[in-house]
Amino acid sequence: MLRFAPDIQAAAPLTLLCIGAHADDIEIGCGGTVLRLLSERNDVTVHWVVLSADAVREREARGSAARFLRRAAARHIRIEHFRDSFMPWEGGAVKHVFEQLKLAVAPDIVFTHCREDAHQDHRLAAELTWNTFRDHTILEYEIPKYDGDLGRPNVFVPLPDRIRRAKLRLLMSAFPSQRTRPWFTESTFDALMRLRGVECAAVEGWAEAFHGRKIVVAAACSPGRTA
Repeated sequence: MLRFAPDIQAAAPLTLLCIGAHADDIEIGCGGTVLRLLSERNDVTVHWVVLSADAVREREARGSAARFLRRAAARHIRIEHFRDSFMPWEGGAVKHVFEQLKLAVAPDIVFTHCREDAHQDHRLAAELTWNTFRDHTILEYEIPKYDGDLGRPNVFVPLPDRIRRAKLRLLMSAFPSQRTRPWFTESTFDALMRLRGVECAAVEGWAEAFHGRKIVVAAACSPGRTA
């Protein structure tokens, strides 16, 4: 198993763009990874974009983002109000949001939905992410659901147990409107992190996983040698 770090200069600030179709998607899919990055660096700027939220969900989304991004050097939270489950049929307006993002942020890493996600809103978000940020590092996260659409991710981020616990605590407290959903449970999210931890032999046993469809591994040549 190849282990490598992103080709990001340690001396340069890190910019993340997190895109979620719905109010809790980012937290479920990459919340632990974001928390880990923020715990390891003090120069991270995060752009946090949620595409669909009514008034109740917007309050939850803003509160959750504020807590997850407490240690960010800067944070930019954007909440849109496209209709849940109808996003593909509002595609032109959603595309316009992405065109605005392209002018506003040059991210080092983009976190977005998986292209093969069974939810139509998620698929559209993934497609537009690739249309807009094709020259950036894009990591597609996974969302457990009734449809059973989890695939075989190829990028793993091990999580310390303290980060795992922080993710679960923040996630479960931030979205009271979702507690009646049978899949929205601590055990669901914990099980997925444990499974991905097993698959990458994480030291503490926990991980989040992503689909990295195009990853460039930079390799410096030794002095006096040419490629």
